[in-house]
Amino acid sequence: MIRPLRYTLLGLLIVIALAGAMVYSLTWRPDAREVLPVSCSTQAPTLAPGQALKVMTWNVQYLAGKRYVFWNDLAAGTDEAPTADDMAFSLDEVARVIRDEQPDIVLLQELDDGAKASDYQNQLKLLQERVADLYPCSAHAFDWKADFIPDPHIFGSVGRQLATLSRYELEHAERLQLPVSEVNLISRQFKPKNALLLTYLPLSDGGQMAVLNTHLDRATQPDETLQAQVSAEAKVLDKFESRGTPWLIGGDFNLLPLGQYQRLPSEQRTPYSSDSALHVLWDKYPMIPTNNEASGIDRARWLTHYPNDTNVSGPDRTVDFLFYSPRIKRVEARVRQDDTLRISDHLPVIARFLLPAAP
Repeated sequence: MIRPLRYTLLGLLIVIALAGAMVYSLTWRPDAREVLPVSCSTQAPTLAPGQALKVMTWNVQYLAGKRYVFWNDLAAGTDEAPTADDMAFSLDEVARVIRDEQPDIVLLQELDDGAKASDYQNQLKLLQERVADLYPCSAHAFDWKADFIPDPHIFGSVGRQLATLSRYELEHAERLQLPVSEVNLISRQFKPKNALLLTYLPLSDGGQMAVLNTHLDRATQPDETLQAQVSAEAKVLDKFESRGTPWLIGGDFNLLPLGQYQRLPSEQRTPYSSDSALHVLWDKYPMIPTNNEASGIDRARWLTHYPNDTNVSGPDRTVDFLFYSPRIKRVEARVRQDDTLRISDHLPVIARFLLPAAP
């Protein structure tokens, strides 16, 4: 009896080892900090102290458009992938809005590259082909990547990126890993690895400006992950502020501003908390939209998220923001809503700033 038991245990160990090796080979484990390549197709102008700077942040939802309720949406729909026609429409529309606004810096979230659900498109490349004359410089970073996800709704590869496009010279870029959800070791390998895409723009006086792009965890229920991610971002911003480096950050934070939790129907509150973790940032730094704007009398103008949910007929919450150093002056800001409702489940946030003058 002892020998068969040994053979059984040995067989189990071999199976476990093979399964572990397979998971390891199919998934992605980025370093905590990675230097990224910067691409500049032509000689780009250098940013100058005191000049105006227009910035847009936009989660483009892997160009899926608004005709779907996906399996992982709040409404738990049945759709699993957009059609090629819908992605082509959204690509043209994203390019149209960018060309119309012509921001100096564009911060994009949820651009797919090599994902089965989006026909393995390199969506950043497709978009750059349409706006290359405006943005000679760019950097990008994955925040979700795997050759195979066993979830039956995916059952294939994923590849999701943050991308920063710039009219001005970029001299350096980094990917900074954010804390990940505390799920079991195996499940963790297949989950998104939310991150910061950090780019540095040189200034003509020899200084530099830091621009950060992010997409935080999409929680299905309140936990500590978002709090940890926001706290990690605050530490990075605090370092720039203490050094006197002007900075701004934009992205999809998946968190609500003050006062919006109470306005959501109870069935829409599940991923959020009445005490938004975002207060870690707004307690110290200016935010667009401000809490007064996002929850005031004109709050409808500042809604940025239109959930893929048959029970929701339009934008109903604000989860996309820009934060910036107090050294930078806000000139104007808005959410472009009038012609963007069919492009993505998020709307672009656009702002114009004045950089600090040279000392």
